[in-house]
Amino acid sequence: MNCFNNKKVAITGHTGFKGSWLSAWCKLLGSEVLGLSDKIPTNPSHFAIVERAVDHDVRFDVRNCDEIVKSLNSYSPDFVFHLAAQPIVFDAYENPFDTFAINTMGTASVLEYLKQATSNCVAVFITSDKCYDNVEWTYGYRETDRLGGKDPYSGSKGTAELVIKSYFESFISKLSPQIKLGIGRAGNVIGGGDWAPFRIVPDCVRSWSINEKPEIRCPQATRPWQHVLEPLSGYISLATNLYNENKLNGEAFNFGPPAAQNHSVRELVEEIMLYWEGTGWLDSSEGNDMPAEAGLLKLCCDKALHKLHWNSTLNFQETAKWTADWYRTFYQSGQVHASKLTYKQITEYMKLSQERQTSKF
Repeated sequence: MNCFNNKKVAITGHTGFKGSWLSAWCKLLGSEVLGLSDKIPTNPSHFAIVERAVDHDVRFDVRNCDEIVKSLNSYSPDFVFHLAAQPIVFDAYENPFDTFAINTMGTASVLEYLKQATSNCVAVFITSDKCYDNVEWTYGYRETDRLGGKDPYSGSKGTAELVIKSYFESFISKLSPQIKLGIGRAGNVIGGGDWAPFRIVPDCVRSWSINEKPEIRCPQATRPWQHVLEPLSGYISLATNLYNENKLNGEAFNFGPPAAQNHSVRELVEEIMLYWEGTGWLDSSEGNDMPAEAGLLKLCCDKALHKLHWNSTLNFQETAKWTADWYRTFYQSGQVHASKLTYKQITEYMKLSQERQTSKF
């Protein structure tokens, strides 16, 4: 059953990479979409390219609690997806105070609405796999593992998780039975339309589009790469479960690929290069003075498999191909064709997930 058809969906951070893909997906599911963001974060922008992604486009800072509460009260959404954040690890080193304020107090702003909302609402808060205290062990982090982080970005996501828990335990679970809440944790998402700085795929395609070779600072670092539609399908699956029953209210879920899909930056770049002729890259790991990044990070997604019947749909090769296809279409055929490909990939993903029985939404 499609519980999103003819429902009101509010998405914070709808102008961002993941938010714009989620907006387009909800529109395909028949939802009326309210987007809440302060600005379009990049140029080019997937949000600006995709047509018909939102019905209502509202702009203000997510830290403005009064405006968040006012807008959501007037809209009275059936579903809320909170994605608005400062998402760049290196920007967090430059502006740690703003990062903590946006990622923590922005989360609290949405929770303030839920605390006093009177109508039924399902809310899914998106944090990050970096909310875990990463000690770079070889097995995947589970939802019960310690939260934290040695860098400002990770710390801000761990703090956001504590804010969500305190609001849920103190107010929502006890005083607001009409509200259902879940948390989604994912990271290292790739796919068409991401132009954020300090990310491997955007850095590569920007260089390749002008026939240059990108410099890669950490080719040996491994990550659980996944297409943007993978965690979004997890968020939708979690929201669907919460809408239909109450057993998982307040719980967190990891959404990521199987352990075998952990690949190095080098492997990812060279896989995408198979679908983009005339490309290459340069190793700039020596003399790299950028702030430290984790070398290894894995998630255990058994909980999502057993409780949500969710699993990733695309393999590593498909993930790379879908990503390369989107960017090639944008640079070679233009925005209109890239917009059409966005909706085509969402439709194809839903078809594949049904055929492979990897998601229920």
